[in-house]
Amino acid sequence: MLIGTIVDGIVIDHIPAGRGMELYRYLELDKLQCEVALIKNAPSGKLGKKDILKVNEVIDLNFDLLGYIDPHITVNIIRNGQRVEKRHPDLPETIRGVIRCKNPRCITSCEQELEHIFKLTDRENRVYRCIYCDTKAK
Repeated sequence: MLIGTIVDGIVIDHIPAGRGMELYRYLELDKLQCEVALIKNAPSGKLGKKDILKVNEVIDLNFDLLGYIDPHITVNIIRNGQRVEKRHPDLPETIRGVIRCKNPRCITSCEQELEHIFKLTDRENRVYRCIYCDTKAK
């Protein structure tokens, strides 16, 4: 399989296998007018298999979202065909508007305009809880 080289853009690497499409939707990459490639189940020495996203344009990324999906994701910024920056997102303290509270008694169920906000309560186990009702995110 041949995927063209990127002159100016972003490569999101080390995405857990099978989560690339989810990340594609969360980052709203379908709204871009540039080339975007999703490579699923690519071989990986560390992970066995991984997904990779290549975006042929430098865009702003939600690093909180990337850190929530997996803090081991690698983001490579490419300029003039060369990697100029390599970043790893951190596990965010709070995550907004990405996951929804499943508790039917949570205020977010009644107040539809309320933003769903989850706070990191256990960094080691990556546990997030709703700030309104303390329900654990799945």
